Amino acid sequence: MAYRISEADCISCGVCEPECPVECIFVEVDEKRKIDENACIDCGACADVCPVSCIAPV
Repeated sequence: MAYRISEADCISCGVCEPECPVECIFVEVDEKRKIDENACIDCGACADVCPVSCIAPV
């Protein structure tokens, strides 16, 4: 299982990005973060630090 960032709720703060041990969080053109669900190892580190709780398991 992977994690996904809710585009509607993401505030583009970037706190999650450095927490990912496999660097699968990237920035889209609209400055929103996305998670490469094929590379995600389901550790939950990104969800733990998200200030608006917009990251959840798929």
